[in-house]
Amino acid sequence: MIDENAAVATGEAADVPASGAPLSEPEVVLRTFGLVRAFDAVRAVNGVDLELRRGEVYGFLGRNGAGKTTTLRMLMGILRPDSGEIELMGERVRRVRAAQKRRLGYVSQEQVFYPWMTAKQLGEFVAGFYADWDAAHFTRLLRVLDVPVERKSAQLSGGTRMKLGLALALAHRPPLLILDEPTAGLDPVARREFLDILREQVRSEGQTALFSSHLVGEVEEVAHRIGILHEGRLRYQGSLERLRQSVRRVRLEEPGPESAPPGLELVRKERANEGRRAWVYSGAPESWDTSPFPREAIEALSLEDIFLAYARRSDEA
Repeated sequence: MIDENAAVATGEAADVPASGAPLSEPEVVLRTFGLVRAFDAVRAVNGVDLELRRGEVYGFLGRNGAGKTTTLRMLMGILRPDSGEIELMGERVRRVRAAQKRRLGYVSQEQVFYPWMTAKQLGEFVAGFYADWDAAHFTRLLRVLDVPVERKSAQLSGGTRMKLGLALALAHRPPLLILDEPTAGLDPVARREFLDILREQVRSEGQTALFSSHLVGEVEEVAHRIGILHEGRLRYQGSLERLRQSVRRVRLEEPGPESAPPGLELVRKERANEGRRAWVYSGAPESWDTSPFPREAIEALSLEDIFLAYARRSDEA
């Protein structure tokens, strides 16, 4: 795994601080240490170490089935990790408790409401779970998000239901938002509105958002830092700019290198094309300056190409 706090890691979980002392809230809102969760013989999440800082949108990127939802369900206390710990706003626990959940705002990709309740009634119902519920703020959010106050939830479109879910998640002003593929199924206009609102909310309220998605473009729009999850492992964590500088494709005549050069780590071997084969490597930007590859053989990649390199196996086209 590449982490911006370490030039190039080895693919194993990074070392964690030995002390369990609380972290200062302005710096780190959420950390996980070696989260593991298996279903029968399949490890859906395999040693994930996340770090979210206050006031940022963290894009949690991975293809469907990568383990994103399982990770988020552990962060919400819905699932218990088989091993590992979660440090939430300075308090380290094995499983998130009810009192901690009250400081979280959660929006899932499937919004389930009582169909006969209006947005106003849902707000009154949910308010009972939060001592710091701000009814006036909820009303403002409904107005800003253009959610009809008196229309029953069953009569709302998918995009409007998602915006209602966001208003419910934000009304108690949680320090951390956890968003599980919230734009899935939305049309382009509704997706754009949702992303704009998320960006503005984080900017104006100083909140932190963990934004899960398999859509590279929308993560690129709103995220300050990202994590790429593949087959339950965190393959990269850090800034988008660092990722772009670190990952390159190398095209050479076969057979090519037998092993990765010093300072570089193999991300993926690609299929041969017209006698030339490509390898995608990651490494600190300075490692590319001293690599043995000819400059004309090295290609810069778009974020989407980088994501595909991390998210595909070597036997996939």
